[in-house]
Amino acid sequence: MGQAAKVLQLFKTLHRTRQQVFKNDARALEAARIKINEEFKSNKSETSPKKIEELIKIGSDVELLLRTSVIQGIHTDHNTLNVM
Repeated sequence: MGQAAKVLQLFKTLHRTRQQVFKNDARALEAARIKINEEFKSNKSETSPKKIEELIKIGSDVELLLRTSVIQGIHTDHNTLNVM
């Protein structure tokens, strides 16, 4: 798979993960969408294959972190949270 295809796949994967992790949280969904898009746009002109691979690795690590470490909860009472 070429680097452009890897970048596009990572972009799509991050957005799918964002939708799963922040489901029912409009504010977090929007903030994550903006952040993902900003990061990809800011590195759009990168041409160094080594730097692109490094950025792909960082993006993959972020996706894994989102998928495995983010917990959403709902504040239901004074000192009570329900995990979604």
